[in-house]
Amino acid sequence: MEPNLPDVVLWSIPAFVLLTVIEMVSYRLHPDEDAAGYETKDAATSVTMGLGSLGFDLLWKIPILAIYMGVYELTPLRVPVLWWTVLLMLLAQDFFYYWSHRGHHVIRILWACHVVHHSSEKFNLTTALRQPWTSATVWPFYLPLIACGVHPAALAFCQSANLVYQFWVHTERVGKLPRPFEYVLNTPSHHRVHHASQGGYLDRNYGGILIIWDRMFGSFAAEAERPVYGLTKNISTYNPLRVATHEYAAIARDVRAADTWSERAGRVFRGPGWQPAAKAGAITPATDGTAAASATTAASATTATTAASATTSATTLTPATSAPSVSSAPSVSSAPDTLSPQAPAPERAL
Repeated sequence: MEPNLPDVVLWSIPAFVLLTVIEMVSYRLHPDEDAAGYETKDAATSVTMGLGSLGFDLLWKIPILAIYMGVYELTPLRVPVLWWTVLLMLLAQDFFYYWSHRGHHVIRILWACHVVHHSSEKFNLTTALRQPWTSATVWPFYLPLIACGVHPAALAFCQSANLVYQFWVHTERVGKLPRPFEYVLNTPSHHRVHHASQGGYLDRNYGGILIIWDRMFGSFAAEAERPVYGLTKNISTYNPLRVATHEYAAIARDVRAADTWSERAGRVFRGPGWQPAAKAGAITPATDGTAAASATTAASATTATTAASATTSATTLTPATSAPSVSSAPSVSSAPDTLSPQAPAPERAL
């Protein structure tokens, strides 16, 4: 018998609207120059992506539900829907959500779906609504729960509850919570790190409701420096269709330009910034002038070194006190409970 569970998302819509209005008003009354805040076109795009995802999800759910029901009918196991088993199912679903979320960051064809959620350079409650239209890549991660006897309707309830919880963590208006909450739960502070594009913050804090999975599996980073949101190479568009499909188009271009079948497979199934060994050392044109600046700096350094050597051979240098070295800004790894920063891969998008 199908369990009779409420539609958590539907019941939460009034709260979504109310909290978003409150956040918008708070920026008007108490603006924060350092916060990303709101931008009308960006917020409209996020809402459009959310509404579009509702329609596309209905299409994807038809074949996915058929697969889930087939597996559920084949397994002899059954998990009854009781108050305490629902809590256990929520815990298990959150565990598999962690691995689904992590997989959608490290496998490029899955990232092409999830990148939509990270494509905004703002971070507010409307960002939570910026959902993909190709979420058919998520279902395989939850097959173990169905095989263990969890009814597909119960799984859908747990997924909805997880999604509703994550709405409130998309804000800069809430600082760090008391330590016990920060240690166990996914909070706005932890999720700001997840949406940041700095190298030390990339691919961190995948948890949905709980942050303990990140602490257990080595993907946790605490918030230290202020996050910069968006992708490492932003798409600079408010066109919903392009937002939904831009990474799939990039994959198609890379596969078409690949030289070997192994490279084609790598462009699809390896990480978003993966490069084949033969091309990894090549300098690609940089749109932000990074490569050109590096080359200029290297040339200037070589010229300066040569001139200094010639001067040294012609004159006698007097001892001088060396200038104090300029200390670098604190890195993320200097904060408690953080991992060492990882440099972003070429063209890597968070």
